[in-house]
Amino acid sequence: MLKHRGFPGRLPGTDFQFVVRRANPKGATPLTKRERYADRRPPDKRADLWFMAALWAHFGDEPFERGNLDAGRLSWLFGREVLPVEDPFDPESYEALLVIDEQIARRSFPDAFEKGLWT
Repeated sequence: MLKHRGFPGRLPGTDFQFVVRRANPKGATPLTKRERYADRRPPDKRADLWFMAALWAHFGDEPFERGNLDAGRLSWLFGREVLPVEDPFDPESYEALLVIDEQIARRSFPDAFEKGLWT
């Protein structure tokens, strides 16, 4: 499992984690598309915003390996702002390649692309 050095471990001041420390010996948690409903709690929405900002700051529009990125947090963006690169895509692989769909991400999280939000 690739560890993304320099990627933030969690949202500051919260328990929302962005990365995992070690690979699951039973295999990677599968990525699934989770629905984001309008009535989600503000802290959850803020965690999505900051996670997207961290992804953009770290990877930009280049494909990246899933590695140690948290499957739960990634699943809130998967299938919309974060898309698989490979076909067929293995949702249970730490080596799976992903990419940010910049147009959709900018529409969903415009504040994530402002200078200084995460850098």
